[in-house]
Amino acid sequence: MINFLNMEYFLVAAEELNFTKAAKRLYISQQSLSNHISNLEKEFNVVLFNRTSPLTLTYAGQALKARARELLDLRDETYKEIGDIKDFTTGQLSIGVSHTRGRVILPEILPIYQSQFPGIELRLVEGKSSALASDLLHGNIDLMIDLLPFTAENVETVPICQEEILLVVPDEVLSKAYPGRLDEIKNKLSASVDIRLLEECPFVLLNKGNRVRTIADEIFEDAQISPRIVLETENIETALALSGKGMGITFYPKMFMSQEHPSHTYKTIMMEHYHLNLYSLNYSRVHGILGIGYHKGRYMSRATHEFIRIALERIPYATSAE
Repeated sequence: MINFLNMEYFLVAAEELNFTKAAKRLYISQQSLSNHISNLEKEFNVVLFNRTSPLTLTYAGQALKARARELLDLRDETYKEIGDIKDFTTGQLSIGVSHTRGRVILPEILPIYQSQFPGIELRLVEGKSSALASDLLHGNIDLMIDLLPFTAENVETVPICQEEILLVVPDEVLSKAYPGRLDEIKNKLSASVDIRLLEECPFVLLNKGNRVRTIADEIFEDAQISPRIVLETENIETALALSGKGMGITFYPKMFMSQEHPSHTYKTIMMEHYHLNLYSLNYSRVHGILGIGYHKGRYMSRATHEFIRIALERIPYATSAE
């Protein structure tokens, strides 16, 4: 009979190919890990690792590694399915989402979800899209919220709302770049946003690798300009706050400015107080669709199904995607 704990520990060791690192990742002693591996080798009557430096897998170890994840996934899916059949009073739901998007979306969904299904343990995994896609692929999360299309393979998606990236331009920046011409430049930008008008202006942008930054870089490249970047940050709220202080122009998702969102009043006041102007960009990439993705090759638990149902009912701050 397969000992799944031995299998889990073996898989981590097979991924790390270093018992010290694997034990640290598992929060157990190296001796304990070695015992679990030895027990698994006795169970199958094979040697799984070549105890060399560096550590390598034997042919049997390679074969087991290929099957181990499938076996563990099948175990997890079986428990979920049986739990659903039983009474759906207990279970777990792991949700993957970016830090900023989670702050906007999850307060609209999770309080309702928890009140309806108090026995479901919620686990939140926050990170970048690439890391979340990997987690979804490997079964570390049940679903993820991100912009379509997802990069992960074998993912079924449910669109929930539209998203648009806006250009945020402070009056103070325009006044410095175009002395005495503030109203003229604002009228030009209102009629049609030509990013080339802002080439000499300072920009506060997100770090490279972020989707909003990637879009910004594509816009600059299409316009054949090199922006004057005065600061890069990981946090989109920091970029907006610094823009509010007149430090530079930035890009910001429209959905974060929703009237339904708790911080809307604060942001509206900030926009008015610091004289920030919001402009829609004539660029296809700034328009996207936010969706929920789940692995279509795995059992879809009722916990996941109910989360999607509530999300579709409770997302009020953007027009539902077709």
